[in-house]
Amino acid sequence: MEKDKLLFYNEYEQFYEMAEKSIAFQKFCFDSFGQDFSQDGFSDIEQIDMILPYIPAKEDVHILDVGCGNGKMLGYLQKKTGAFIHGFDYSQKAITNARTQFTQKAEFNVGIIGEIEYPDNFFDMVVSMDTMYFSKDMSAFAGQIKRWLKPDGVLFVGYQEGELVPRTIDENTTQLAKALKNNGMSFEAKNITKQTYDLLKKKRETAIIHKAEFENEGSIQWFDMLMMQTECAEGSYQQFEKEMARYIYVARK
Repeated sequence: MEKDKLLFYNEYEQFYEMAEKSIAFQKFCFDSFGQDFSQDGFSDIEQIDMILPYIPAKEDVHILDVGCGNGKMLGYLQKKTGAFIHGFDYSQKAITNARTQFTQKAEFNVGIIGEIEYPDNFFDMVVSMDTMYFSKDMSAFAGQIKRWLKPDGVLFVGYQEGELVPRTIDENTTQLAKALKNNGMSFEAKNITKQTYDLLKKKRETAIIHKAEFENEGSIQWFDMLMMQTECAEGSYQQFEKEMARYIYVARK
């Protein structure tokens, strides 16, 4: 598949080049999310720390991050647990940066959701933060992940509705829930829509604080992007909830 035809491919190539160089963006991420993972979404430290209890406290643990970007989130999980980290992303710039930063017990590949393969029964955990909807066939991709997981493995997903996928009734009616059910995977889900609304407002306020720094380094277009991304939180929570929802899913084979 030609990469430039993939969703947001060219934009993410530019994004990860910026994230590597922009001091203003790095400060923004830390102040908004509690850690700089080069976030282009909603993965604050509270959400990432929710992953930790599901990582086995044993030797030879392997974690895969679907759409790992430049690997900073995986690096954090490795620092906390000592796990062997694996990640793939369609962005060559992101993977090049990940390979430079993380060289011990780490494997990073350029790959496309639905096309890349890993061994069956290999991973203790697969993490997907805002990436499942990049698959052409979510049910088929959930089936791949199920194969990759060890018998006691866990899939941890941050999943948003209202932008790339339509808003449904609740966590049991999403495209992801249907994909998991189609593959016989049990799951539990937590609704974090209110936390997401609050985080969007914080992101907007933080971006405004750092606006002059974005301007001074010549990256005002990324400040404009943050303003556009957070505009949906300018109204009331009641209105936001009608259009958007966010869930954390924990699924098992």
